[in-house]
Amino acid sequence: MSQRIVVDPITRIEGHLRIEAEVGADNVITQAYSSGTMVRGIEIILRGRDPREAWAFTQRACGVCTTVHSFASIRSVEDALGIQIPSAANLIRNLMVAQQYVHDHVMHFYHLHALDWVDVVSALGADPSETSRIQQSISGWRNSSPGYFADVQSKVQAIVDSGQLSLFANAYWGHPAYKLPPEINLLAVAHYLEALDWQSHVTKIHTIFGGKNPHPNFVVGGVPLPIDPNSDTALNIERLSIIKDSIHRMIEFVDQVYIPDLLAIAPYYLEYAGLGEGLGNFLTWGEFPGTDNSDTSAFLVPRAVIKGRDLANIIEPDPNDFNLMKEFIAHSWYEYEKGDQQGLHPWEGETTLNYTGPNPPYDHLEVEKKYSWLKAPRWDGEPMEVGPLARVLAMYATGHEQTQELTNYVLATLGAPIGAVFSTLGRTAARAIETKVFADSMLGMYDSLINEIKAGNTRTFNDEKWEPRTWPRSARGFGYMEAPRGALGHWIVIDNGKIENYQMVVPTTWNASPRDQNGAPGAYEASLVGTPLAKPEWPLEILRTIHSFDPCMACAIHMVDVDGKDLGEVGTGLSVCSY
Repeated sequence: MSQRIVVDPITRIEGHLRIEAEVGADNVITQAYSSGTMVRGIEIILRGRDPREAWAFTQRACGVCTTVHSFASIRSVEDALGIQIPSAANLIRNLMVAQQYVHDHVMHFYHLHALDWVDVVSALGADPSETSRIQQSISGWRNSSPGYFADVQSKVQAIVDSGQLSLFANAYWGHPAYKLPPEINLLAVAHYLEALDWQSHVTKIHTIFGGKNPHPNFVVGGVPLPIDPNSDTALNIERLSIIKDSIHRMIEFVDQVYIPDLLAIAPYYLEYAGLGEGLGNFLTWGEFPGTDNSDTSAFLVPRAVIKGRDLANIIEPDPNDFNLMKEFIAHSWYEYEKGDQQGLHPWEGETTLNYTGPNPPYDHLEVEKKYSWLKAPRWDGEPMEVGPLARVLAMYATGHEQTQELTNYVLATLGAPIGAVFSTLGRTAARAIETKVFADSMLGMYDSLINEIKAGNTRTFNDEKWEPRTWPRSARGFGYMEAPRGALGHWIVIDNGKIENYQMVVPTTWNASPRDQNGAPGAYEASLVGTPLAKPEWPLEILRTIHSFDPCMACAIHMVDVDGKDLGEVGTGLSVCSY
């Protein structure tokens, strides 16, 4: 007899996500449904505004991923108006993007995903001397003595003894699906705590280039920070030195902590090399451009579509293709003027709310009807997975040497075939692989920036088309960004100097989408099918696969009337898109 399991809310993510899963008599998931339970409204707020201001609104779609929405926004305006940014500005942007990846991925591994695999309470039974031996066998990380791990163990014991587990509360400690020995659990808990402090150093890059973090400052046409080695208020020698030190700290932690920990934990969960794929279709918009944003051949991460696992047939998607890039709403709480069965290209996109679901509290979603605030993006009529796995596959398939070497190394270390990359474990490993690639690339970006400065190319802003009087009457543009969670696209339509339409198709809209008009599931929904549950009442296995995507939904509701008057707010921050 089947049963339906409800996990609501999914924790250790940004925003509000509900998963419902049909589980058969053998405790294996047969169907799954993903529901974004927060309304989406940034697009509505932007109508009629100056396109140069859009980045400041869109970056508040999320309190974590502020940078990525800003970059997609300013790129959309630059694409619409034909603005080319100076080479130094492009290098600064690329450094900010790369830092975002490294920071985000390390935080995700330790603070959002690790506790699905690491039993914190089990670490209390570890032998600190054995943990020390394990640490010293996998890397030269400086914090490796028995006394160090004994101190960490004492801290965790004090938390447990207090009766208030704090950040470690409300978990499935003791679940039979946890397999790590106590000593590796202690190792991971120690690095969980170290990563909290580490991030204070890596955020300095955004603070210097953007003035603050989170929510750095941006500008259409370049970056807001001038370069002047002799000025206290510009990018000078001292600040460049801080940036270089931050890059080295990132590389050190990735090389000596993150990747060794991944390879220490993964062998105990090799069954997840055969679980959690779902779609087999992948999409990237590409990232790390040269100065000419339109030259996709110069991207470090290629713009690519992969269908049916076919790595020999890479398609470059055109985001401007009205026939192939569409969003559907057959199972989403929106309505289109011409009906729910057709899809719309984002330039024609509509954001009209139409809630037809039950009023909470309710037992289950009405999955045969509308059941999510997320739309269903489709490329060429098919659902796509976006994110680290999509990017690593695209780089691997197009011959990026370091990506190929790292991927082959990880597979060989785990004794896994290439097909293992299409899985929950593969998705988690891909995140670490690209973190290493992007962290290492930052040194080259930094050196290139230094060379630009030495050559006198210190211009960081192009003001040639800054004034609306220089713009065409009507224009439209596409702004891309490979956010840490995947392909992010902003489509803008400008008319008479104002935003006429603005649509954001974000990574979690792709991955967490509900079924479309043909009944095809999104990536989350497809990835859970076939997953066995050791204890259905403790659905840890659902969290493992969902967290491998690193969901980032919305963190508040903010609505305005037609005059821009605030109608109310729930939560913290201006955050109303599913990201």
